[in-house]
Amino acid sequence: MAIDNLRSEYHRQICTHIICIQKNTKGIPFPNFADGDNKSSRDIAWGILEQMGCAHNIRKLSGQTAGKLFEQLTKNFIQEVFNRLIHLRPGTWIYSTNSVISEFEQFNHLAYIDDVIRNDKRLEAALRGGYIITPDIVVSRSSVADEEINAYGEVISAEDSSANLTPFRQVNRPVATKILHASISCKWTIRSDRAQNTRTEALNLIRNRKGPLPHVIAVTAEPTPHRLASLALGTGDLDCVYHFALYEMIQAIQDLGLEDALVEIQMMVEGKRLRDISDLPFDLAI
Repeated sequence: MAIDNLRSEYHRQICTHIICIQKNTKGIPFPNFADGDNKSSRDIAWGILEQMGCAHNIRKLSGQTAGKLFEQLTKNFIQEVFNRLIHLRPGTWIYSTNSVISEFEQFNHLAYIDDVIRNDKRLEAALRGGYIITPDIVVSRSSVADEEINAYGEVISAEDSSANLTPFRQVNRPVATKILHASISCKWTIRSDRAQNTRTEALNLIRNRKGPLPHVIAVTAEPTPHRLASLALGTGDLDCVYHFALYEMIQAIQDLGLEDALVEIQMMVEGKRLRDISDLPFDLAI
């Protein structure tokens, strides 16, 4: 199935299971990924719905439920596309939601630190607060057996004195290890606290790793450009922000004649800080 078809199916699943119409305190209807009290947010969200061909489902769905469903459907989409690139990025890849980072090679030392802090009240009071985070979506790969490494000719053997520390080789670890390839923060909408939490989690990954830094990514359905900018602008923490329907959002903004919003979106796109969800699996292959 081609990428356009997989993207359309992703949108269809989101339309069916997540998007619904709610009303604000003034009785004005709005899609549940918009800010009901912000007219431009409502208008852009309505435009995205029209571009996607979503039915106007009227039902109650909590923000927490919508967020969890968004995580699952986004993970499924990434997995579907990335698995089609396996010839470009070979390996045994694992996709999961809500896995703690101490499960992975670069961060398993944090479990020891967490245990020490937990058993010392003074240390807990001073240092407690977020060593071990739980990303919304993770992509990881398994270490590799020597038989697989030698599939096209002998590279290494158990008798060799070389490459005995790398986690890439299964034989170098007493327990099977997983190497974190990508940490993906998945936010149905963006508010200031969520943007800050995403950046804090990213910095935690950067500062506490022992080994290569995984891709650090955010995915969102937020329709308001200045809220996207609160997460997308700047460098050093997130690789990039991916929108679940970037093309549809741009078209909606153009149709509404929101010139300032269009300039802001173009700045993020041209500045390599904002991309469409369809770009994400290909970027993971880099």
